[in-house]
Amino acid sequence: QVQLVESGGGLVQAGGSLRLSCAASGRTFSRSTMAWFRQAPGKERAFVAAMNWSGDSTLYAESVKDRFTISRDDAKTTVYLQMNSLKPEDTAVYYCAARWFGTTSDKSSLYPYWGTGTQVTVSS
Repeated sequence: QVQLVESGGGLVQAGGSLRLSCAASGRTFSRSTMAWFRQAPGKERAFVAAMNWSGDSTLYAESVKDRFTISRDDAKTTVYLQMNSLKPEDTAVYYCAARWFGTTSDKSSLYPYWGTGTQVTVSS
């Protein structure tokens, strides 16, 4: 079982930066592929970024490529999402997700473990 708690969300102006954190409980973190998804009001949950369990493979949505960076610290059992050059369309609730081993994937159905989300609001 993995429990995930996101933090770091907030209000930022367009062009600014935020770093989200996702703290994971349990001893399985080092064997977990981690991902970030987001859900804007009135829209379906969408994939943002993922990193595999060994940290040598990443996957990004086209809309965030070159602006967002996913990373992990296994010693702290935490995954991060560094978000730069934020745009108003990045406004959403951001969720952390985990799956055992596996390759990176943009399919939410493949991630059985989810956090409760953190709100990111980007003002124009």
